[in-house]
Amino acid sequence: MTMNGLKAYLSPTATIDSDHPAVVAYACNAIDGISGGAVGKAVRLYYAVRDGIWYDPYQPFYKPEHYRASRVLQIGRAFCVGKAALLCALGRACGIPARVGFADVRNHLTTRQLRDFMGTDLFVFHGYTEFLLDGKWVKATPAFNVELCRRHRVKALEFDGQADSLFHPYNEKSQLFMEYVREHGTFPDVPTERIVSAWEAAYGSERVQGWIRGFEEAGGCSAKHFEREDVIG
Repeated sequence: MTMNGLKAYLSPTATIDSDHPAVVAYACNAIDGISGGAVGKAVRLYYAVRDGIWYDPYQPFYKPEHYRASRVLQIGRAFCVGKAALLCALGRACGIPARVGFADVRNHLTTRQLRDFMGTDLFVFHGYTEFLLDGKWVKATPAFNVELCRRHRVKALEFDGQADSLFHPYNEKSQLFMEYVREHGTFPDVPTERIVSAWEAAYGSERVQGWIRGFEEAGGCSAKHFEREDVIG
């Protein structure tokens, strides 16, 4: 792919704001001391997002700014799409071509409260990041911070910049954990409208609109604490 073809994966957007001072500073701090090339930098960035930003599925989701990388940094938590957008922005800030990808996954190990909230264990448009490293696109999934993985008895996902980092199918007790159901492909920016439409189709328009009303009434905040909920499995 030529540099012109990569422009969309190196440029900032309103959501993947890789030129924001806070994003640039976070990226610089994460790769401090790295003397190697893009692979070493991408690995550092991955762990800075995986463990530096806590996974929180109860964040607003219906506007592009909800996924904005600088916003994710500011609040310190996000669900998979926000964390993927931040990792993508950090990569671009370091001159590494990056894009966001999406898949539907069936999460066999979740919390009782989250399953009741969603009405299913199917997570539609789960987000991950892809970096262009050594001439190939490599998947990185920074969604679950290590503390959360320990609580759910699942190995935290590692990333070496060479092999795809994807969810494990089983947990440490050999129970089904995560199953990839459908791929949606990759995008240069977060397709917010498409995500919301897919959620309405999967979870029901009434349920999704109810979530939106709840966030609007609460000023965009949630009183739920995923890290304290009852683990299933």
